[in-house]
Amino acid sequence: MINYFQGKKITIMGLGLLGRGVGLTKFLAQSGAQLIVTDLKTKKELESSLNQLKKFGNIKYVLGQHRLADFKNRDLIIKAAGVPFDSQYIKEAKKNRIPIEMDASLFVKLAPVKTIGITGTRGKSTVTDIVYQILKKYYKKGNVFLGGNIKGIATLPLLKKVKKQDIVVMELDSWQMQGFGDSKISPQIAVFTNFLSDHMNYYRNNMTRYFNDKANIFKYQNKDDCLIISQQAEGEIKKRFKNKIESKVIKVSDSQWATKLLGQHNQNNINLATEVLKILGINHSVIKKEIKKYSGLPGRLEFIKTFKGVDYYNDTNSTTPDALRAALNSFNKKVILIAGGNDKELDYKEVVKVINKKTKATILIQGTATDKMLELIDLTVELVGSMKRAVEVANQLAQKGDIILLSPGAASFGVFKNEYDRGDQFKKYVREY
Repeated sequence: MINYFQGKKITIMGLGLLGRGVGLTKFLAQSGAQLIVTDLKTKKELESSLNQLKKFGNIKYVLGQHRLADFKNRDLIIKAAGVPFDSQYIKEAKKNRIPIEMDASLFVKLAPVKTIGITGTRGKSTVTDIVYQILKKYYKKGNVFLGGNIKGIATLPLLKKVKKQDIVVMELDSWQMQGFGDSKISPQIAVFTNFLSDHMNYYRNNMTRYFNDKANIFKYQNKDDCLIISQQAEGEIKKRFKNKIESKVIKVSDSQWATKLLGQHNQNNINLATEVLKILGINHSVIKKEIKKYSGLPGRLEFIKTFKGVDYYNDTNSTTPDALRAALNSFNKKVILIAGGNDKELDYKEVVKVINKKTKATILIQGTATDKMLELIDLTVELVGSMKRAVEVANQLAQKGDIILLSPGAASFGVFKNEYDRGDQFKKYVREY
């Protein structure tokens, strides 16, 4: 299958800084493709990614811009997640009848393995990780791999490793699901966690367009495949999807599990994950034992430390009002909240009601979402311009027995490089105390 790319003229649209673009580019260069890598970021901005690709002589870079010429006379375009759906460059490629693919969906198209795909607005990372960690330990028929929307991991290079009896567990965001729609494929086992408002800056306030991308998780399944859904997802699917679903549909129960994870939303995530594990033959007692030990992912209600009786939690991956609301509702007492950031054209009215009720102090980091929240919030708010200052203020306000929670409910861009940078800064300044 590696020979599939030998000698092909391929344009990669989007290199990025999170590692997936580097992994994809490295794999294709090693496979003998003739590559053009184009990205709107400059050479200086992409330095850390470019340094990892220095040894390859079959890569040409077009940085700080895209050019229509790079979308003509090519054998294949591979676009990164987040490319605008009305991109003039993708239109140019289509006009020239050049196939357009994405990393994760092209892998599924080419790989002879069972795939588990997890999508939804919230919870997909946790569900993916639970399924992967337990399968990796207990699935005996083959190896288990991780792919999709995972920081630092490109999916296509797994073609070098996978065999027919293996399983690939994939977290899939709405942008990656576009590739599945274009290729008219779905994973054999699909999980739809929930459908809530997000990325409206990208989808231009069109929830139907957003849903249609997500729905590719099940649209092309057949009768031998399986779709696992939450109660909330079931309601949205019934409301928005009018065609017949061909696969077997399983709606999860509302079982309560002994777990280190906080919040009802994580009970829902566990129920979705355990349904996948049951389908693949993992024993209930094994699942129960592993769920009890499972401590969660970084950046998702991640406990950092206790200092002078104050508990610190990092929930930097909370990038929507719904995620912030779930975080606040995970605690049975009021918290000192660090929130705010940039807007994704989302509505903050409902979450501000929860902030007013569930916080004893609120510190907001500047940004367009913060501006929206300030118009609605009833409490006295401290507005800051950096994470260092946010942690300083939180510590000044905290008393023994308090909780300091970073749960932004907004995008990170502006003050931070991305949500990982935001969480890392929080942890760094907390650990200095």
